[in-house]
Amino acid sequence: MSRNPLEELSLEQLRTRTSMKWRAHPADVLPLWVAEMDVHLAPTVAEAIHRAVDAGDTGYPHGKGYAQAVSEFAAQRWQWDGLSVGRTRVVPDVMLGVVEMLRLLTNHGDTVIVNSPVYAPFYAFVSHDGRRVIEAPLGPDGRIDLGALEETFAQARGQAGRTGKVAYLLCNPHNPTGAVHTRDELRVVAELARHQGIRVVSDEIHAPLVLAGARFTPYLSVPGGEDALALTSASKAWNLAGLKAALAIAGPEAAADLRRMPEEVGHGASHLGLIAHTAAFRTGGDWLDALLRGLHENRTLLTDLVSNHLPGVRLLRPQGTYLAWLDCRELGFDDPCTEGIKVVSELSGPARWFLDHAQVALSSGHVFGTGGGGHVRVNFATSQAILTEAITRMGQALKTLS
Repeated sequence: MSRNPLEELSLEQLRTRTSMKWRAHPADVLPLWVAEMDVHLAPTVAEAIHRAVDAGDTGYPHGKGYAQAVSEFAAQRWQWDGLSVGRTRVVPDVMLGVVEMLRLLTNHGDTVIVNSPVYAPFYAFVSHDGRRVIEAPLGPDGRIDLGALEETFAQARGQAGRTGKVAYLLCNPHNPTGAVHTRDELRVVAELARHQGIRVVSDEIHAPLVLAGARFTPYLSVPGGEDALALTSASKAWNLAGLKAALAIAGPEAAADLRRMPEEVGHGASHLGLIAHTAAFRTGGDWLDALLRGLHENRTLLTDLVSNHLPGVRLLRPQGTYLAWLDCRELGFDDPCTEGIKVVSELSGPARWFLDHAQVALSSGHVFGTGGGGHVRVNFATSQAILTEAITRMGQALKTLS
């Protein structure tokens, strides 16, 4: 059995990193915010990158190796044989791919529906490209509220009229609540979207990161999802955000849409990124399994730590990702509702308070849209020692209030 990747790096080693997670805050802050994991690269991925560098293989990307690796991974892990390499395109990263896909399905001024609270860049990227965001709030359990979604679909369709277009940007699994949508839930989503003539784009960047007790379902594998588009990447599951590459995938009825994507869109992907991502999907399975075991243990630890150290805080137990959603509203910290598009580094309410008083950096709930105020998102992809120290600090800081 492979060693837990989350336990290989010390705090001292991590503090030498130059990426955003470890440099955005002072050295005494424990960072549990932006979606980077505290791990070494999977050995087979590191070897693939080293081979390319040693050979000077740093030119332009070519071929369908990435798509083939993802297709093989999907068949093995999710028993999905429907990922056709011929219905894929390489894009620089998932969010740029989202923008390009929405350009294929909607026009300037059209509506894009999201489930709030949701990944903050959904709002920024969609709005900056001239589309209007409408929210269909999640339920109290952090899952898709199918009734609210149906109402929002009908509202958006009615406002769009006969000529306007509407798209639904699905987060599957969902960030920040960690919900892994079931096949039955996604089947209803597909039925609703078909009925209203709404096209679906599914962000599946966290798809490999499903923990014990849940099962990932690709949206394109669901009956009714044949006209949808999806995106995936190895960047979250294998910690490759700095090596740009993602894969756009079309359902059988959306293949013509994907073919309309301009060729130059794929030029932004890194050749080294493609090499790394391909190696991850093709050879990184054992490492991923060890990571998932470590994340499962950390999820259990985090549940206990919140229960023991953070009275009044409710943890929504994530089924997937390495991100946990904490409801801190009972603590009574001010979290002013500010207008406009938020960026991931903005802080308010409990996240600001815990940074100032406990020296722990968390993602502020308000950046995730309506329903996020008074919450924080915790990145638990770190060592148990760091996770324990961070939550203990937060608890000690809260004691000063009593």
